[in-house]
Amino acid sequence: MATDIRCIDLAAQYVGIKAEIDEAVSRVLNSGHFILSEEVQAFEQKFSAYCGVDFGIGVGSGTDALTLALRALGVGPGDEVITTAHTSIADVVAIERVGGRPVLVDIDPATFNLDPQCLPAAITSHTRAIIPVHLYGLSADLDPILNIAKEYGLKVVEDCAQAHGAEYTHKKTGGWGDAAAFSFYPTKNLGAYGDGGMVLTKDAGLAEKVRLLRQYGWEERYISKVKGDNSRLDELQAAVLSVKLNYLDRWNARRRELAQLYDNLLQGLDLHTPFVPLNCTHIYHQYVIRTPQREALHQYLQEQHIESRILYPLPVHLRPSYRELGHGEGSFPHAEQTCHEILSLPLYAEMGSAAVERVSEAIRAFFEHG
Repeated sequence: MATDIRCIDLAAQYVGIKAEIDEAVSRVLNSGHFILSEEVQAFEQKFSAYCGVDFGIGVGSGTDALTLALRALGVGPGDEVITTAHTSIADVVAIERVGGRPVLVDIDPATFNLDPQCLPAAITSHTRAIIPVHLYGLSADLDPILNIAKEYGLKVVEDCAQAHGAEYTHKKTGGWGDAAAFSFYPTKNLGAYGDGGMVLTKDAGLAEKVRLLRQYGWEERYISKVKGDNSRLDELQAAVLSVKLNYLDRWNARRRELAQLYDNLLQGLDLHTPFVPLNCTHIYHQYVIRTPQREALHQYLQEQHIESRILYPLPVHLRPSYRELGHGEGSFPHAEQTCHEILSLPLYAEMGSAAVERVSEAIRAFFEHG
């Protein structure tokens, strides 16, 4: 069945900036330099400055960014790292890569983000760090998280994979914790044309550790100072991202306009539109509604040739590969209920208002006429 309205259209974004992207790619190809050269250095400086942070280190993916940040902070075998039960699996993968043990906590059902009130009960003598996830483009409630981390002597690594340009109390995400991890997967608000990631930090020493870890621990070529890895943002992706960064604020503003249109058109229906705290600026990586009739609505939209997505259908502890964490149903009730009710609607910066109106009309017809 053909889909008329998709959740995202990456080709439409390329068409809008084609000349600049093609010039950037051509520049790299003609340079003959493809790994950790001028384009990566320039984008590291440009993106870290955009986020208000001193240092940026380009790496191979968002998962690698989380992993290398944890390693650089000294998190290792036997250490516990707290994160949310409602997230992509990347946070848990990164914790386990460094030999750590993931400790999950429940979410605030209004924001879908980690509930700071759940943190104290999860902290033990083995806890070393917290990974708050800025899910769907909305910042986690950072002040109480950072206060608790300070009280217990814990490190904080922000997962900013879905929060490029999001703000908390008028300051961008990525500059609050000890380190932050960004993904540039193609579907992100700032996406490459392949995998890519970055670690941000205000700490010069930590930045140098990440630089060593991303390339075999080399301080000089072929001489490994420490045991490192191979995780490098390549020149082509950096050049593309530098172009796109010029448009990020404009794209995010358009996403907010479309989200507001959805909010207005969906009023009065048996669903919840995204909640945005007054101290946050949402960048709507996903426009996520919530309704007990999620499955039926999801199917109905498909029949209307409208794509919708479920991010995520199961909380971490109920996914088959992570039942070994020892949590059964009922362990994190807010995360579990949320996963039964959430649905992401089409939203991207190049989307027309007419498409939002059509999606909204279909949803209204579902609720009003069955």
